[in-house]
This record gives sequence, C-alpha cells and structure tokens, in this order.
Amino acid sequence: MKNLAVIPARSGSKGLKDKNIRLFAGKPLMAYTIEAAKMAGIFDRVMVSTDSLDYAKIAKEYGAEVPFLRKGQTSGDKASSWDVVKEVLNCYKESGQVFDTVCLLQPTSPLRTGEDIKAAYLLFCEKSAIAVISVCETEHTPLWCNTLPNDNSLEKFIRQEHNVRRQDVKRYYRINGAIYFALVEELQMYGNLYKKGSFAYIMDQERSIDIDTELDFLYAELIYRRLQGALS
Repeated sequence: MKNLAVIPARSGSKGLKDKNIRLFAGKPLMAYTIEAAKMAGIFDRVMVSTDSLDYAKIAKEYGAEVPFLRKGQTSGDKASSWDVVKEVLNCYKESGQVFDTVCLLQPTSPLRTGEDIKAAYLLFCEKSAIAVISVCETEHTPLWCNTLPNDNSLEKFIRQEHNVRRQDVKRYYRINGAIYFALVEELQMYGNLYKKGSFAYIMDQERSIDIDTELDFLYAELIYRRLQGALS
C-alpha cells in the first residue's frame, strides 16, 4: 500500500501564539511529529500542510515535504483537520499521486513516538481496518461528572450505582488526538471513521498529552524531559 502522513500546521494559533513552531525542549514543536513519522518507516510521503512560508521552511529543515501551501478555505480556524487532509489528497491526485492510506498526525502530540505510529499501522493491517485511531484511558471516570444547577447543589450529582470504589469502576477511554489512520477510499466516500471496521490503538496517558494551552505545553515539556532523562 502507498501510505501518506499529513501533519497539519496552520500559523496564527489563537490559543498559543505560533504554537506549532514554538520551541519545545529546544526544537520547534512540529519537528517531533515529523521525526516520529519518518522514524516509523512506513510512509511513502511525510508532508506538512501549512499556510505559511516560514512554517514550510522549518518543516523542510526537519525532513518533511511541503509541495504546496493551503488554499484560503483551509487556512482559517474554522476548517477541520479532515478538510485539510482531503485538500492534500486532492492536490496530490492532481499531480498524479494516489495513496491507499492516509495518517493524520497532529503536531500538538509531541510525545507520540515512531514506534506508536508503526504499531498503529500494524494493527491497521492485521485487522484489515478502515481506520485505526489512538486512544488512552481517561484520567477520571465520566461517571463521576455531571452538570450543576444554578445553586450548585450536589443532590443527585452522582447516581447511586456509580458511587463505588475507584478500582471497581469500568475503564473509559478517550480519543487522544495523536494518530488517525484511514483508508483513503473510505474517508473520501463516507467521512465517518467511527463505525464497524474501525479500531482503537491504545496509548498510555503519559504519551497522550495534546497541547492546547500554556499549561499543556509546560506539562508536556516536563514529561518529555523526564522521559529523556530516564532513557539516558
């Protein structure tokens, strides 16, 4: 199969200024995802989709391809990552390049490794899947969450059958945003990847940090440095 990795890196982040190229432990944030994708050794192309010539230059320095810049409709914050992926696939198709699978790798998951990406791909092949999406166990059970009334009363906040010991609560998982593998044909025809034929690749919480806020950034960098210290 011909496999494409798409790393979306729009400039002009509203939450964290220039988040995708901000220095994370000494390197631009997007560099970690580019390096992990290349280390996985399964992609025919590793490309960065961006609207910025500066971002494109940095991406190329770390080994990614940037064959074209985003068009206007996918450069704003209202465009989804899948809108970007579909634009990339169409642009490649126009140049005569067609892929069987596409893997969306968000640059905000710097602790996801090349081994994670390869393992998710092997699961994809083993299951003959239409999609494999990474998840991790939730930090807190959703059974102990609820809305609050205007007076902040906790009456019936937790249902009686859910008021049990932590170790007796079922495991819940969440999409962690690190890896999305999909069959190109399935994505283009239907768009919905959460159905029969789609499987979860389970990652640990430590490697599942998705950077959206300043606190996320600081926490991820702390974990990264601790992991690097453990490996050295």
